Amino acid sequence: MQVKRFFAADMRTAMKLVRDELGADASIIANRRVAGGVELTAALDYQAPAAPVRQANPALEAELRKTQAKIATAQAELATRGKPEVTGDRQLFGAAPAEPVSRPAAAALPAQAASRERVDQQALEAMRFELHGLRELIEVQLGSIAWGQLQSHRPQQANLWRRLQRMGLSAELCKSLLERVGQISEPRQAWRMLLAHLAHAIRTPQQEPMEEGGVIALVGPAGMGKTTTLAKLAARYVLKYGAQNIALVSLDSYRIGAQEQLKTLGRILDVPVTLVDPGQSLTQALAPLARKKVVLVDTAGLPANDPALRMQLEALGSRAIKAKNYLVLAATSQDQVLKAAYHSYKRCGLSGCILTKLDEAASLGEVLGLAIGQRLPVAYLTDGPRIPDDIQVPRSHQLVSRAVGLQATQDPSEEAMAEMFAGLHQQPTRRAS
Repeated sequence: MQVKRFFAADMRTAMKLVRDELGADASIIANRRVAGGVELTAALDYQAPAAPVRQANPALEAELRKTQAKIATAQAELATRGKPEVTGDRQLFGAAPAEPVSRPAAAALPAQAASRERVDQQALEAMRFELHGLRELIEVQLGSIAWGQLQSHRPQQANLWRRLQRMGLSAELCKSLLERVGQISEPRQAWRMLLAHLAHAIRTPQQEPMEEGGVIALVGPAGMGKTTTLAKLAARYVLKYGAQNIALVSLDSYRIGAQEQLKTLGRILDVPVTLVDPGQSLTQALAPLARKKVVLVDTAGLPANDPALRMQLEALGSRAIKAKNYLVLAATSQDQVLKAAYHSYKRCGLSGCILTKLDEAASLGEVLGLAIGQRLPVAYLTDGPRIPDDIQVPRSHQLVSRAVGLQATQDPSEEAMAEMFAGLHQQPTRRAS
């Protein structure tokens, strides 16, 4: 029997090290917290003692029982310490009060109580960490079991899972789509229906925002392509309707050259440009432009914790302005960056999103997943640097076709699929907390 210890920052990483080193047949026989992370002891060809069929992992069951016993003991001790210590004789016969405690002993009581409280807190923290590690261990095992059972009993569903993962879609969206085609047995028909449901989930505006007019603001973090997208929208409108009914406004006084760039664009298109400094009222700046059919507002990409961003979003969300705010998202951004951008800018009230840099993206699943999950209509998409040629009004089926065309050439690994299923098991716990 081969036994080896593994050290990692968290339980999920440690489990991956075990699988990579010893394979999927390795057994976890111990786990504990160490400085800097966790320690797992794994064995290959580990012979577990005989147990009933329902006990799939005796070592895990033993750890759970130990943890439950520790929690029960700690709770009993805390309950006992909270009660006053009164002897039976004093309760029955009303004996004389006890002798007064000496001053040194009385002074030591608070220190002893504080020491016991610190010990109790450390014990509870240790048990909490142990329970968290056991929960992660169970989630990883459940993910591996669930993925293995799906491959064995429903290979067609497993293949569809792989194809959707190659597109970069989230596990929750994949699960929702697959539930709709669970009764279709023919693989090609199931795949076509999956793509049809995906296209139906992508919302697009019934009328182009520039045709509706009004104040249109482009918001989002730095580097998403807001100013370039605004230039494309302005040039597109001027070529179609002329320059007399459109104006440009810049709130970006933080980035070097941003306002000069917009002023240059205004001179080329013969369109008026209004520069709004920090602290200046946006309502007053927009008042002289009330007769313009379209006013495009370029905003600053500020950090989420910057007070200036909060003021900017409050101004754009004001009912007096009635701005239609569109979140600009680069298709090249990571999933966590996209989610952080949405949560930072949703405070101003979002009318939709604009997808940029599609020509540089390796996958569209992440940005489409965010638009679908947050019910954001996709108003425009850009796929190149040319002004105004590389901007278009999207069609949902065309976006799905591009996403399929950009899917990865290789299927995800078995470990990645098992980890994805473990994440699905973890979702209810996260929502509950």
